[in-house]
Amino acid sequence: MFEYDYLIVGSGLFGATFAYRAKQAGKRCLVIDKRAHLGGNVYCETVEGIHVHTYGAHIFHTSNKEVWDFANRLVPFNRYTNCPVANYKGALYNLPFNMNTFYQMWGVRTPEEAQEEINRQRAAISSALNGSQPQNLEEQALLLVGKDIYEKLIRGYTEKQWGRPCTELPAFIIRRLPLRFVYDNNYFNDPYQGIPIGGYNLLIEKLLDNIETRTNCDFFAHREELERVAEKIVYTGPVDQFFDYRFGSLQYRTVRFETELMDTPNHQGNAVINYTDRETPYTRIIEHKHFESFGQAVYENPKTVISREFSMEWQPGMEPYYPVNDDRNAALYQQYKSLAEKEKKVLFGGRLAEYKYYDMAPTIEQALRLANEQLGK
Repeated sequence: MFEYDYLIVGSGLFGATFAYRAKQAGKRCLVIDKRAHLGGNVYCETVEGIHVHTYGAHIFHTSNKEVWDFANRLVPFNRYTNCPVANYKGALYNLPFNMNTFYQMWGVRTPEEAQEEINRQRAAISSALNGSQPQNLEEQALLLVGKDIYEKLIRGYTEKQWGRPCTELPAFIIRRLPLRFVYDNNYFNDPYQGIPIGGYNLLIEKLLDNIETRTNCDFFAHREELERVAEKIVYTGPVDQFFDYRFGSLQYRTVRFETELMDTPNHQGNAVINYTDRETPYTRIIEHKHFESFGQAVYENPKTVISREFSMEWQPGMEPYYPVNDDRNAALYQQYKSLAEKEKKVLFGGRLAEYKYYDMAPTIEQALRLANEQLGK
């Protein structure tokens, strides 16, 4: 007889959502996390009354009403709308690429003028390719948006993010770059978007309410003992680590954060500003209070917190963020995936276990799908 029905390794959104559904179904769950806190990468620290996204900006957005309603039944969300700004050597451009961007770039005022300029720039690379397919990210981007947008808003940011020239990155990383011929700075097309009122910690607390949890508990340090406590294991950690790196290590990009408390109520006037030139060492600056304070409310707190983000190559001991999308890692993951599929006791899910970048809503969606398969709807 097992002490628990499910041991859930990792208390991020995937693990916490699965645990919530299992608890609803009357299952006994133990959720463990090697960190000193619950919530995985959505965890927030409170600094001077501001919820700081410790592991980078998390903006909830979805077109799936079922997932939106699920999250909002737990914690109500605010009306935050993501409208990032790009800073290229001091010049500011609205994102995503829309009529405001095109006006700032070329002074064009109508969709027709903008389309003509983009088509003119696209034609240059199309002629150079002479019917052949783009061989790298640079050629793909030039074919999609032309030279000006690529040089000012894509190239430097992308090379900092991936740590290698765009000419050495595969074209499939940006199969499409949306161009909007309307004056609309809303980054996401999804109809549902926002931040939990009171921060993401409240969402995790609701998901794990009345479920046994253990922090500072490393699955691999106590593997033999932990594998015996539950009938099944839901594993959300790195898939290569689970199999003792049998075929080698999967590669990631990671992010270093330089967080600063400032004696000003409003540093940059926006939650997200990307620095798209190659010379600025960080990729963006996040000003956390703008996720939850709007309009004049920003000035009710005389302080603010910013985080500069530095993209870098992952090394053991660092937090893995983004899978490296290349042939070597894709083939390596397939080897680990084939092992995972043979496991009878262990269920694998989430960005690390599936070696796939997931936004928050798809993470919840995947966890609910797995739970429904295991437990029945």
